[in-house]
Amino acid sequence: MRKKVILACSVCGSRNYSTMKNVSSSLERLEIKKYCKKCSSQEVHRETK
Repeated sequence: MRKKVILACSVCGSRNYSTMKNVSSSLERLEIKKYCKKCSSQEVHRETK
């Protein structure tokens, strides 16, 4: 089963991206390095609640 999750920048906190996550195989929060428009650089984006 897949679930839609929102990714937020770890530096400024803006919620820029959404993606799908496999709930059964990954138990911890998703962390992806992506481009943030507010920071104007690549930062780690983490899954929000």
